[in-house]
Amino acid sequence: MKEGGGDRPRSAEPDWSRERRTGGWQPSRSLLASIRAYQRAEARGGLIGGIARRIATFRHRFWSVVTGADIPANSQIGGGLLLPHPNGVVVHPRTVIGSNCLLFQQVTLGTRGSGDVPRLGCWVEVGAGAKILGGVSIGDHAIIGANAVVLSDVAPHAIVVGIPARPIGSRTDDVTL
Repeated sequence: MKEGGGDRPRSAEPDWSRERRTGGWQPSRSLLASIRAYQRAEARGGLIGGIARRIATFRHRFWSVVTGADIPANSQIGGGLLLPHPNGVVVHPRTVIGSNCLLFQQVTLGTRGSGDVPRLGCWVEVGAGAKILGGVSIGDHAIIGANAVVLSDVAPHAIVVGIPARPIGSRTDDVTL
C-alpha cells in the first residue's frame, strides 16, 4: 500500500524483504535473523523450542559481537528493520520499535530518569549517533537527525535535529532521503 502517491509504501505492514539475506556477508541482516529465530523458538516453547532457543542465543551472541550491536534477542522490533551499519547500536530490552524503521550506527534507544523507554512508530528513520531517551513516543514517518538527543515526543512526519532535539520541518512525499 502506498500513501500519498509517493514511491515508498507507507503502511504499518512490515516489509520483510528489508531484512532478507540475499547472500554474501551481511552481518546486520544475520543479527536480525538470529533475533527472529530466538523469538520464534521462544513462542514455540516445549523441548524443541528450548533447543532452538539455545541455538538462536548462540547465533545472536556471535552476530552481536561481529556487528558491535547491543540489541537483546527478546526485543520488541517490528518487521522490516534496517541496520545499514549496526556498529554501536544500543537498544533497551523494553523499547518498542515499529515496522520498517531505519537505525544508523551509534544509535541509542534507552532510559532516562524514571526508567521509561522510547516507542518508535512505523517508518521512523534515526540518524547516526542519535540518542532517544526516556518514555518518549516518536510518531510514524518521523526523521531524527544525526547526533540529535531526543528527550520529548516527536510528532508524526516531523524532522528533528539538535541537542535537545527540536523540529525543523515536516516530512512530505516530495522529500528525497
